Amino acid sequence: MNVRFGYRNVEFPSETLGVLRDSSDLLGDVAALHARMDEDGYLLLRGLIDRQKVLTARETILAHMRENEALTPDTPLLEGVMPKGGRSVPMMGRKGIAFHPDVLAVLEGSELFGFFDRYFGEPSLTFNYKWLRGVGNEQYTGAHYDFVYMGQGSPQLHTTWIPFGDIPIEQGVLAMCVGSHNLPSFARLRDTYGQMDVDRDGIEGWFTKDPLEIVEKFGGHWLTGEFYAGDVILFGMHTMHASTTNLTNRFRLSCDIRFQPASHPADKRWVGDGPGHTLLGKQEMRSIEEARVAWGV
Repeated sequence: MNVRFGYRNVEFPSETLGVLRDSSDLLGDVAALHARMDEDGYLLLRGLIDRQKVLTARETILAHMRENEALTPDTPLLEGVMPKGGRSVPMMGRKGIAFHPDVLAVLEGSELFGFFDRYFGEPSLTFNYKWLRGVGNEQYTGAHYDFVYMGQGSPQLHTTWIPFGDIPIEQGVLAMCVGSHNLPSFARLRDTYGQMDVDRDGIEGWFTKDPLEIVEKFGGHWLTGEFYAGDVILFGMHTMHASTTNLTNRFRLSCDIRFQPASHPADKRWVGDGPGHTLLGKQEMRSIEEARVAWGV
């Protein structure tokens, strides 16, 4: 299958873009889950959340998008078809559709809290802010570490990416760069770009719009796969990730949320009534290209 990764066309599966490893078989063994996370930098857990919960939330989100004229009229609601020219509906934040009971049943349900309570060995905390997105045609996410956006709190903060529906690779799915969190060849990257903060330093967040540049310069291996309603993938703040490009005319619905041990300090931008980003999106940022020259990466 030919897919687009960033702006390059690649074959999947291939040496360039391989298949994610499913860790669902380890769910009863916390030590094994930690060992797998240390090894891979991510955990793909198929069917962790009740599938019907996710599909109900999908319908609720799409109904909201239709009410805001973001879908093509007279097309099946559950297909989430984009209108020509596209139209975005802001859905991220601490209120609105991300906090509809159907959506919160997925994002803050017993499945996720139960998993993370066991995984951390103590009660877990999730950020109030929800990064709910409808990703349209030709859109994708560049390669980055999440630390640069939310690194002012717990060192055990984990991102959890949840697809709202069954998502084929050509519709734009998450991809992980295995090795980016632990290979010596990434050490300089982790110690420079991987320690910055977009708001403190006023620098753009994505390291590159071309994810394949990462493996060409530093090593590692990009992996991805199809996702299904009920699946989740979680990873730490220093696992490089990106997404394939949405080549369809249908919105990809997904949400990023964060979990950490409740006893740890939390990044004040994203909990309670925190301000969110204080510079990013509010003023011109220093280009990542300029910063990379200074870092020597």
